[in-house]
Amino acid sequence: MPTATLNGIEIYYGVHGTGPRLLLLNGSGGTIAAAAPMIQRLAVHFEVVIHDQRGLGRTAVPRDAPTMADYAADVAALLDHLGWQSALVCGISFGGMVALEFAVTWPERVAKLVLLCTSPGGAGGSSYPLHTLTAMPDDEQARLRLHLADSRYTPEFLAAHPFDQRLVELGVAGRAAPRSAEQVRGETMQLIARSHHDVWERLGNITCRTLVTFGEFDALAPPANSEAIAGRIAGSVLRSYQGGHAFVWQDRRTWPDIIDFLL
Repeated sequence: MPTATLNGIEIYYGVHGTGPRLLLLNGSGGTIAAAAPMIQRLAVHFEVVIHDQRGLGRTAVPRDAPTMADYAADVAALLDHLGWQSALVCGISFGGMVALEFAVTWPERVAKLVLLCTSPGGAGGSSYPLHTLTAMPDDEQARLRLHLADSRYTPEFLAAHPFDQRLVELGVAGRAAPRSAEQVRGETMQLIARSHHDVWERLGNITCRTLVTFGEFDALAPPANSEAIAGRIAGSVLRSYQGGHAFVWQDRRTWPDIIDFLL
């Protein structure tokens, strides 16, 4: 996959599939490699561009701490690099925050917007401050991560739901993967930038058709935050699904609904 020097750093990106142009924005700590299942779903219908956001994966770690505006500016620069004046935009979790920052700043460049399990910040509600977890004892951190992922998750629930148990195991394995000091620095800067996300007063700038989705048992990006977003974007569609922060995999209705909306 190619790289491009954008806004002073080397950004690693990929383009997959054919069809209407779609920008896919990944979640906290997410990389192109980790997003493979999402890419596979979408590339059947769209020309999907996705990048390792600054500080993550194979994209360079910036010297200075980035802001949410920096992440959105990287999106604009990547679209410019590709020659895309506008695109469909789909953002999940942190990627939804970047999508919102991009959409309120460059609304004319977003053909349609899909937001998955995300938050507006400010008075509209913020997602849980993940940067605070590392200061907790390991057992408390593990317990809280389970609850944040899905408020139903208890040992008894997971024992009775093997698919959810597998989702938990994949998350644990991903966090346990070896990381260099530079990779940890990049991930930490992303989490801190995320904690300052706030587009609440600017949501009225978004004029494109927007689908706002959430999992009913998501404690990381609570349903009320999605409801608040939908209430501020004129004509938006709000849909709830069975599941938590990973509802896109827990509820089989999700991907068909997203694809139908975008098409």
